[in-house]
Amino acid sequence: MPSPTYTLIASNTLSSSAASVTFSSIPNTFTDLVLKGSSRSAGGNQAFAILLRFNSDSATNYSDTTIEGSGSAASSYRESNSVYGYITNGNVGSSATANTFSNWELYLPNYTVNSNKPFADFSVTETNATAAKMSADAGLWRNTATISSIVLTDNGGNFVSGSSFFLYGIRATA
Repeated sequence: MPSPTYTLIASNTLSSSAASVTFSSIPNTFTDLVLKGSSRSAGGNQAFAILLRFNSDSATNYSDTTIEGSGSAASSYRESNSVYGYITNGNVGSSATANTFSNWELYLPNYTVNSNKPFADFSVTETNATAAKMSADAGLWRNTATISSIVLTDNGGNFVSGSSFFLYGIRATA
């Protein structure tokens, strides 16, 4: 079986707050994409979703199914025909322990194939309390276009300074 090779395509560590982060001109020379982040929201809640848009698509082409658990409960839910994809609990909010960040990973297999685009993400919030959460999400972008740009928007307001984002291309090697 081939072993995957990760290549850093682009990175962005914020030196000031920003409402969104964009990765554009994504090359179509890889098999899969992986986006990793460590982020925090200026919003006041414990956790916020990060909203996803591929190729600036604002039609109702996104669906997500999420499971999550905290120190005291588990839950699941589904979004259909949404104008965004989600990284659930991708951002810890300002009411969480100071200077802590959520960590997450978004995986986009076969992003150049002429079919709908599935994606998966995993996220963990850290609050040094039982309110910390771990989430897994399976999503679908109902569009056959190659993914050439990704826009991440903080559902709580702004990503704070120090939030970091890394986009990798994966190529299978023999």
